[in-house]
Amino acid sequence: MNIPNFLTSLRIFLIPILVVIYYLPWEGRFYASAAIFGIAAITDWLDGFLARALNQTTPFGAFFDPVADKVMVSVALVLLVAEYDSLLMTLASAVIIGREIVISALREWMAEMGKRASVAVSFVGKIKTTMQMIAIFILLSNAPTTGWATLGLFVLVIAALLTLWSMYIYLKAAWPELTSSQSDND
Repeated sequence: MNIPNFLTSLRIFLIPILVVIYYLPWEGRFYASAAIFGIAAITDWLDGFLARALNQTTPFGAFFDPVADKVMVSVALVLLVAEYDSLLMTLASAVIIGREIVISALREWMAEMGKRASVAVSFVGKIKTTMQMIAIFILLSNAPTTGWATLGLFVLVIAALLTLWSMYIYLKAAWPELTSSQSDND
């Protein structure tokens, strides 16, 4: 177990703690939940940086890091959908979670075809992830009735739009393979 893999594992460990803290009948739960999510978000960036800087990339890390990211974001969004009871929150969250499922399946399929590089992480994907993390942090740290929560929802909607844009980029890159007449299922 190297440092980057430890950080990824820590992110997974923090997910149930986030859920429990968020549901505690305690006035500070919003700030504590946001702090836990913030720590997890920082480890998302830090584990990748350290893996490259220390030359500690591993197959485990390559597999587990994106899983940890997607589970962390999805769980936080589910918490927020339940708390906010808002159509806009639900739609933005459904777009973000749905895109993650589609792109994960697409990457797996492209990898089976030896074309994984065709659907590598794009710059738009990095901006989308940053916007998601900022939005979720703001939303977790505030009750739904505050002005900050309105700002967080606005940022989440922007993240959802970037999510659609990045999905378009990935699907466009994979489209020649998706529409190919050759198939293993013929």
